Amino acid sequence: MSDEVFAELREEYPGEPLTRESADPNPVVQFGRWFDDAVRADIRLANGMTLATVGPDGQPSARIVLLKGYDDQGFVFYTNYDSRKGRELAESPLAALLFWWMPLQRQVRIEGRVHKVTPATSDEYFRSRPRASNMSAMASPQSQTVPDRQWLERRVATLETEWDGRDLVRPDNWGGYRLVPRRFEFWQGRADRLHDRLGYYRHHDRSWTIERFAP
Repeated sequence: MSDEVFAELREEYPGEPLTRESADPNPVVQFGRWFDDAVRADIRLANGMTLATVGPDGQPSARIVLLKGYDDQGFVFYTNYDSRKGRELAESPLAALLFWWMPLQRQVRIEGRVHKVTPATSDEYFRSRPRASNMSAMASPQSQTVPDRQWLERRVATLETEWDGRDLVRPDNWGGYRLVPRRFEFWQGRADRLHDRLGYYRHHDRSWTIERFAP
């Protein structure tokens, strides 16, 4: 691909300033401000986030998952526990999240330790999902090799027959994770690539320190 193509993809970032004075001392509150801004801006799937994990061989891997809740306790997402990310989290529970809201010229990086939510929490979320989505979750051996799409469709059809007229029950190998944050970074695009970056670090007493990083 020619250099001209990449030159045409260049963007300017005339964003609003991000300062220590304007940022909330609690990064979860600051995240909530920016997340609400993304929702109000009608950014499609504003809750989409990159989840990065690492395998036992040290190889990182990343994929997009959906944020399904957050508070001072952490950031929650759901998946198959037997998937690649589930197996990697079982080996190493440290992970990172990345939100990228291009129309607002903002990104948020979050790092921390991940653990499973309670079965009751996973059950409650499972019941809130569309039946067809849950059927797919039950049918799919996520991240494993399958012969073809028809094989998956037959699995769904079989489950539809087995569960006809009955409420679905969440499989034990499907549920939620919560990432408990230790670090945040808020990145605001600014003119001439002199971007604003504020980092938050959590201490053992659960207080936060804010630092500014060079772009």
